[in-house]
Amino acid sequence: MGHKINLLPEYLANQIAAGEVVQRPASVVKELLENSIDAGAKHIKLLVKDGGKTLIQVIDDGEGMDEVDARMSFERHATSKIKSTEDLFNIQTKGFRGEALASIAAVSRVEMKTRTENMTTGTLIKMEGGKLIEQAPVQTPKGTSIAVKSLFFNVPARRKFLKSQQVEMRHIIDEFQRVALAYPEIEFTLIHNGNEVYHLYPANTFKRISDIFGKKMQERLLPVNEKTDYVRIHGYVGTPESAKLKRGEQFFFVNRRFIKSPYLHNAVMQAYEGLLPDKKIPAYFLFFEIDPKHIDVNIHPTKTEIKFDDESTVYNILRAVVRHALGKFDRMPSIDFDADPQLFNIPPQNKGNSSKTPSIQVNKDFNPFQEPHAQPFSRPSEKEIEAFMDFIPSSNTSSSLNIQETSSSVPLPSIQWENTYIVTTTSSGLMLIHQHRAHISILFHRYYEMLKDEKIPSQELVFPMETEFLPNEVKLLKEHKDWLEKSGIRIDSNADGNIEIKGIPVGFQEEQVKNFLHQLLAYWTEDVPLEGDLLNKFLALSLAKSAAVPAGKSLSQDEQQQIIAGIFSLEEPQYTPDGQKNYYILSSDEVKRKLN
Repeated sequence: MGHKINLLPEYLANQIAAGEVVQRPASVVKELLENSIDAGAKHIKLLVKDGGKTLIQVIDDGEGMDEVDARMSFERHATSKIKSTEDLFNIQTKGFRGEALASIAAVSRVEMKTRTENMTTGTLIKMEGGKLIEQAPVQTPKGTSIAVKSLFFNVPARRKFLKSQQVEMRHIIDEFQRVALAYPEIEFTLIHNGNEVYHLYPANTFKRISDIFGKKMQERLLPVNEKTDYVRIHGYVGTPESAKLKRGEQFFFVNRRFIKSPYLHNAVMQAYEGLLPDKKIPAYFLFFEIDPKHIDVNIHPTKTEIKFDDESTVYNILRAVVRHALGKFDRMPSIDFDADPQLFNIPPQNKGNSSKTPSIQVNKDFNPFQEPHAQPFSRPSEKEIEAFMDFIPSSNTSSSLNIQETSSSVPLPSIQWENTYIVTTTSSGLMLIHQHRAHISILFHRYYEMLKDEKIPSQELVFPMETEFLPNEVKLLKEHKDWLEKSGIRIDSNADGNIEIKGIPVGFQEEQVKNFLHQLLAYWTEDVPLEGDLLNKFLALSLAKSAAVPAGKSLSQDEQQQIIAGIFSLEEPQYTPDGQKNYYILSSDEVKRKLN
């Protein structure tokens, strides 16, 4: 009987290790950028092709390596960061496992050129699938250039699971931003397919944030800076009114290492309690400086998770310092930091005094993506009304919902219940129709057909609407400009290279268009890109939810009849496009059982 346990071949062991470290092109970017930082680079350039699938190249002016170190850097567990167990618990650098280059080389073709300052000739190393192909002297500037080509070329199953170029590039930008924010004193450049996405000059943290996220960010940030015996926390948090529905501007750094922590995120959200519009998330860029002996960064291969030896203390301090920052700038009542630092209690109010109520501008009626509330739409011109009257409900009358009638001319008896449900009779029993959802379904069908025929009319804005987007978001909007115009949204670039909205679909309000575009970008930049027919359906549903008669609105008999007729005209009348029930039929048997 043969032995069951065997040693893995070296190439297979390397590919397994690569699976832990190299999950996608962004993983390679992270490791290479961190290596450049550890090498003391002052200028770092990142070149990417096809979302990292074809090429990821990092060029730096760091200290470089001699020929021996250059070759050793591709061996597993080779590192210049750790020599003893004590070093493992006093880590200040980024990479330290000695896995990165070996793991990357195992699943790609790598070309490295490197030279130290005191060497006249540099070293060229070529690796393919973890095997050394060539090592030779080469003329190269001081520093290191590493080009990673054809990622996962020898692991087709892994390559097949990579997302679109667009999505992979979004992840690369995320990693680039994290590193660039942590090291504002370093100059960073990012080029994708020959186009410069970022060129970030050395700056302070505040300037670096605005260079990445736009100049308007400067007026939305509040400084945070507190030091205790255990930890120092500094950085910036966003004003409550600048909070957004989507994530993307939330950053924690511990000793300049980006981390993900739902626990600490909750501490920040607790500090904003009572100040945020519903479901919105504030921006924050928070840096923790702490003795390395109080943390363990060695709990995850990507090193984005950190364990504190006293998490509750960090939680309480963080919540307190954010509340203090908000209070200091009249965002909420301030906290007395002379109180017991272990408890960070809010002091009791003096008799006769009251806390100042925060002033927040919140549109409580608006959320086009959440039933049952709908936003009234703006009044278009007479010409636009005529072009659109078969599809948009009137905003100032109660005589018509403009739903095309079915071939049946015999109205069904109906009543409205709780200004939300239309009750009528069918051969199957008593039918309760949810007026808002039913109207969404009817309008969705109309808008969807119009989008396919490219017939959504646009209303020109008297003053173009400016809204700030990230550079990659601007690029996405420009790529989809033709589709947006067919959908009634006219955009153009302004002098700063950002986006101006010049026209919006008839029936939409300006704020709805802003929210729609941000929601659309969230889809485009996540792992499920929105395109083609799905894009048309997304806009059709957004339009329908915005224009549909709201729950709680009193309807005339004529309006009730139009909704009944419209719902019966649909091929799929039972559910809204996003899966909510339009109606419920209470059978005569159910009624009889209840009355017996």
